[in-house]
Amino acid sequence: MRFYEAKRVIAASPEQIWPILTDARRLEDGTFSIVKIEGDIVQGRKIKLWSEVDPSRAFSLRVDRLEAPRDMIWSSGMPLGLFRGTRRFRLTPVAGGTEFHVREDYTGPMAGIIFKQIPDMTASMEKFAAALAREAEA
Repeated sequence: MRFYEAKRVIAASPEQIWPILTDARRLEDGTFSIVKIEGDIVQGRKIKLWSEVDPSRAFSLRVDRLEAPRDMIWSSGMPLGLFRGTRRFRLTPVAGGTEFHVREDYTGPMAGIIFKQIPDMTASMEKFAAALAREAEA
């Protein structure tokens, strides 16, 4: 399995972070490495996301899980499970606040080939985590 991830302890509770994490308009303000989001972050719905990593490309995603204030999963993929990208956002209470963990996994028979075409998402995820911390701690 191939993946990218970022972790950060944020000096705020999951209840303070969750409304920021699930507000599409707030996430596209330019500080979260997201250029634009079409749609609302609601379980079972689809959203389109443009990222700074490749602003010319829209990613069609489905909000698979939304368990406030702890866990959110977005996914996309190809038919027959040939390729699947799954991004999980997790908020875990820890001493001094909340550990924010975002991880995107790539699975399926074509994951190796497609992963080579995906730019390194580490910096983008780190930027997202830093922006979330700034907003929540303000």
